[in-house]
Amino acid sequence: MSIVVDSAASLPSSALSGPKLHVVPMTLTIDGQEFTDGVDITVGDFYARLKDAPGAATTSAPSPAAFVQAFEAAAIESDSILCIVVASEFSATADSAQTASEQFLLAHPECTVTIMDSESAAGGEGLIALGALKQARMGAGLPKIQKTAEEIKERVRLLAFVDTLYYLWKGGRVPRIAHAGASLLKLKPTFELRHSNIENLGRPRTVKKAMNKIIDLMSERIEGGRIHVAVNHAASEENAALLSQRISDEFDCVESFVTEFTPVMGAHIGPGMIGAAFWAEQPDI
Repeated sequence: MSIVVDSAASLPSSALSGPKLHVVPMTLTIDGQEFTDGVDITVGDFYARLKDAPGAATTSAPSPAAFVQAFEAAAIESDSILCIVVASEFSATADSAQTASEQFLLAHPECTVTIMDSESAAGGEGLIALGALKQARMGAGLPKIQKTAEEIKERVRLLAFVDTLYYLWKGGRVPRIAHAGASLLKLKPTFELRHSNIENLGRPRTVKKAMNKIIDLMSERIEGGRIHVAVNHAASEENAALLSQRISDEFDCVESFVTEFTPVMGAHIGPGMIGAAFWAEQPDI
């Protein structure tokens, strides 16, 4: 059993070096120049370029050919593949993966490919993939791995705040007056992503207060359980480290890592975004 995932999952480097995992890169375009995520541009370099060209960045789903290539590589080690993709609400990646699976299975009828919409992104998608990957590396079969992934998908949440609405305004996604008002008041709009839905949770006035809100919201949602957590940031490594430490101090973390937000999100929101994806263990998992 192997896991295929798109690069929107923002996986830590520690997971990338082992077997049973194949990452399909997203396509990034900034100021008219096209790049392949993680191949000819790093996430850090992307955000550095974004600062110089706000509103000029776009992202696109991997091509079916890129997924076929990943399925071919996975088929060398497994005849069963679980492909976990970024929420279909935000990207055409699921459609691309489905098209690729149909093409791949014509040449490999002995294989099984299952496409799972994570209904999340960044660390949320990453935690689902890591849970599945752990089972795959332990030798579990598709039913057990898919059950684990579905249970994590049901529980995972992503809380985040943005440092500024400037990039959303430059990209035409919020009116100028919203950016101006948030900038004047130094607001840090905070939101939650769960099951493909984004909910606005408030507008703290400082980074510290935004972090406090994330901690408080996590406490409400965790209810004392042991947690798996991914802290993501967009060109804000120092604040991400601070949030990660606070989470480790406040909660019982059995898995914790810090990575940069996938450009799929950061391209539109801009540098300065910080968030925490997490899910709490239950006795049956």
